[in-house]
Amino acid sequence: MSIDSHERAELINNVRQHGVTSETVLEALRQVDRKEFVSPTFANRAYEDIALPIARGQTISQPGIVGIMTQALQVEKSHRVLEIGTGSGYQAMVLSYLCRHVYSIERFRSLTQSAKSLLMEHHKRQRVSIIHGDGSEGLSDAAPFDRIIITAAAEEVPPVLMKQLKPDGIMVLPIKRSHSDQSLMQVIRKQYAEDEYNDLGMVRFVPLLEGVNDE
Repeated sequence: MSIDSHERAELINNVRQHGVTSETVLEALRQVDRKEFVSPTFANRAYEDIALPIARGQTISQPGIVGIMTQALQVEKSHRVLEIGTGSGYQAMVLSYLCRHVYSIERFRSLTQSAKSLLMEHHKRQRVSIIHGDGSEGLSDAAPFDRIIITAAAEEVPPVLMKQLKPDGIMVLPIKRSHSDQSLMQVIRKQYAEDEYNDLGMVRFVPLLEGVNDE
């Protein structure tokens, strides 16, 4: 086993320790080489279970959190998933192994372009659409979605995005609780009852911002 293979196996073990028990999610994480989604500066730390900086002051989430969020989505092969906050494209790539199509919105043009290049050209994944746009508005033209994942901390569950979620659909997102605290929430939209909210624990994400950035 090569050094990289050993480190990738250790990474999956660490993700398990976070409580990720879904074998389909773990297999999707095995399929995606995280080193390809981090900058060369941090390549030697790509297989550590930590968040790492990427361009434009953003981060690539730690694999354990990616695993928890993906597992909480309960994605099925027939599902269409909306992701808010493409970043490096790592989360979208993981999801592409689990669902029919991923629509991922990124507010920074440069990140949109680099993620498109990495996912669509290098990996040739045909089940991912990367869009430069305002994630806070969602993607009404392609709605409704079976699942929505937000990889930036919101002040509340965005009503606009809830309207783009199918009944009995699931949204997973971090919610800001105070100046320093955030909770990861699983929200299940109910058609004939009150929506269900499940707190999945404390997390740390960059804030969800409105608008687009052409940098």
